[in-house]
Amino acid sequence: MRRTARLLTGASLAVVAAGALAAPAYGVGTGTGASAGRLEVYPSSAAPGGQVTVNTAACGDDGTAAGDAGAVGAGRFTLAPSTHRGEAIGQFRVPPSAQQGTYEIVAECAAGGRRISGDLVVTLASDRQPVHPRGSVKTGVGGALGPDPVQTAAGVAALAVAAAGGTWLLHRRARGDGI
Repeated sequence: MRRTARLLTGASLAVVAAGALAAPAYGVGTGTGASAGRLEVYPSSAAPGGQVTVNTAACGDDGTAAGDAGAVGAGRFTLAPSTHRGEAIGQFRVPPSAQQGTYEIVAECAAGGRRISGDLVVTLASDRQPVHPRGSVKTGVGGALGPDPVQTAAGVAALAVAAAGGTWLLHRRARGDGI
């Protein structure tokens, strides 16, 4: 018993140690969710007419920045301090005339003039309407209102016979008649 407890304790300590060594360290040194040296673009892929949000921690705690999405045709926008400490956030809309491709979105911090950038991928939206399923699905299970009422009736009859036979056998066994 002692040996088993030692083995389990040793194994669990090894698993914990391995997990601690393999755990990724997100946000190390920045203290925020945004990357300190780049402009994060969300969503990273958008269709023409879509709203895009950008944020960064590169401009400091009270930093603001001037953003430029001119590469995609959206023009300039402002990044202002957000509710997340140390991050600046801004938004722009991808113009309906934007062409498919990857575009560089840039921002320049108001204090210090630091320039940061991120990529936006523009994908063309499909003109097709979504297709909604209709009809039945052949699962092999069948149903009371299935496509063949004769097979449904035969299945119900077989279940009724099986239930009656099972009840009769259980009743005989309870009386002691044997099977």
